[in-house]
Amino acid sequence: MRKKILMFACLIFFFIGCESDFMDHNGNNQEGEVITILQTGDIHSYLDSHPELFVSNNSIVFRKAGGLANIKTLIDKIRNNNPNGTLLVDGGDLIQGSGESVHSKGKIFPPLIREMKYDVLIPGNWEVVYGKQAMIDVMSDYKTNVIAANMFHKENNNFIFPPYWITEKKGIKIGFIGYNDPEIPIRQNPAFSEGIKFTEIESNLKELITELKENKKVDVLFLVTHIGISKQVLLSNNPAVEGVDFILGNDTHERIRKPIQGKYANVIEPGAFGSFVGKLDLKIKENKMIGYNYDLIEVNPSKYPPNQKMQYLVDQAKAPYRQEMQQVLGYTSTPIYRYLVVENPMDNMITDALLWKSGADFSVSNGFRFGVPIIPDQTGKKAITKEDLWRMLPVDERIKIGEVTGQQIKDWLEKEINNVFSKDLSKRFGGWLVRFSGMTLKFDSSKETGNRILKITIKGKPLDLNATYKMATFNRTGEPMNVLCRLSNAKNVVIKDYTLHDTMEEYLQANGTVSPKLDGRSIAVDLGTNAFSQLSGTDYVFR
Repeated sequence: MRKKILMFACLIFFFIGCESDFMDHNGNNQEGEVITILQTGDIHSYLDSHPELFVSNNSIVFRKAGGLANIKTLIDKIRNNNPNGTLLVDGGDLIQGSGESVHSKGKIFPPLIREMKYDVLIPGNWEVVYGKQAMIDVMSDYKTNVIAANMFHKENNNFIFPPYWITEKKGIKIGFIGYNDPEIPIRQNPAFSEGIKFTEIESNLKELITELKENKKVDVLFLVTHIGISKQVLLSNNPAVEGVDFILGNDTHERIRKPIQGKYANVIEPGAFGSFVGKLDLKIKENKMIGYNYDLIEVNPSKYPPNQKMQYLVDQAKAPYRQEMQQVLGYTSTPIYRYLVVENPMDNMITDALLWKSGADFSVSNGFRFGVPIIPDQTGKKAITKEDLWRMLPVDERIKIGEVTGQQIKDWLEKEINNVFSKDLSKRFGGWLVRFSGMTLKFDSSKETGNRILKITIKGKPLDLNATYKMATFNRTGEPMNVLCRLSNAKNVVIKDYTLHDTMEEYLQANGTVSPKLDGRSIAVDLGTNAFSQLSGTDYVFR
């Protein structure tokens, strides 16, 4: 009898707990229909479970997460609980980030996406990497809805994809407007997006919101954006976004665990690499949203084992490339990871290799966000494979070397710091600082632009503003010859006949085992060592 009473009490508590998620401001339970929005974003071709970085008690820890087949298990479970009211959305940067994706130019993805049964997707900044037509072919083969309101055919100014999608669930009209990053031709190799015209979001935002809310009578409206957390928060406070309920954000790989409330809309973002799925439950009454509950669900492989059919499709997609991808290039005896805003072990290794190969005074990388941790096992080492190389460096360009003055370096670094830490969110660009070797930088991110740098050294000596230095980076196809990682007017620039991947392979072969770590080459005196994303004016914390 006691067991029955206890079970009954637990059931009552469970149902009250579920209802309490949708209480109004007076604490009264709300009745109505539940619409569930599931969101992935920035998967970057991570098809299997992998090591992931987390922050616990202010310390970095690692555990497994992700896997497309594991996500499928999670999603099917939620869909089964709300079969007539669940929608699955992806926010872009899906088809680039692995050797398999590069070698197939994204063609491995349509069968996987069709099996996942996405309802709507948008292109991200990396969907353009194989060229305009390849992007169109791959995304059209998804056989579902792909939207983008600010991407046009340059030759005729027509939309490449429809600007929005409307559906109806449980008698509720739900609309989605998609926006990609208009700065793609600047952020990435200009050649990738040849033939595509991008416009600013504000150029047609108000017009489309009016179209959907007033003419199409949409009850709940979402923006699906790939512009990064800073600009998504800025957009949420822009009067032009009035009428939008949520901004389903992507691009900067941020793990928003509690929606960021703007003046006109709320912002969420679901992390990256398939390690998380965002779950937004909306309570709708009389066709109006009266409450919501949000959860960023960690894709724990132990909790969500792989869906067998999905795993079979993933294995088949990767099979032609498996032998090459498993080739061992070297080993690491220390954890290699990214995620930190100012300095990372992974990029220290890459720029050290570039400096070693080039013989320049200093080397620079623009700091890709790709690459999950590589963690030594019980033997004290971990193999670095060809697959890891493609994950760290998703494009393989030739090395570019040129001469720049100390004054150019200082001015360029001030701009790069401002790109990351500007108090004006509209001026933020990318989100992580450039990476380098052969140079040290000490700065105060809290200062005003132009006054942040405290000290720069090159080859162990203070920067001489009048001296000339040799700078190495990698070429970005389509950019002017005299540009080195956004630093303009370099002199005597040459493009070498070896690539970034060639450099890494030679470096790892020469060293055998590497031990990259944080060594203080880049220090923000106001932030501390493990500095993750900063977003002033909000309570967002990466973990």
